[in-house]
Amino acid sequence: MEQILNIIIIILAVLLVASILLQKRGAGLSTAFGGEGNVYRTKRGFEKTLFIATIVLSVLFLSVAFVNVLIRQ
Repeated sequence: MEQILNIIIIILAVLLVASILLQKRGAGLSTAFGGEGNVYRTKRGFEKTLFIATIVLSVLFLSVAFVNVLIRQ
């Protein structure tokens, strides 16, 4: 059972990293260094789907990690 959970954690980690890296850059400190000054912009289409998928993947990753810790004890 532990091996299956470890494989699931690795797959979720790779998917989570990929979904984070695919998101559009330009947030954060970009306005301090001459970036665009967009105050608020709604997410649409694929960007919104990717954002929601990132949240779901992070929740799944944390859930499986906690289950894995509980099984090992």
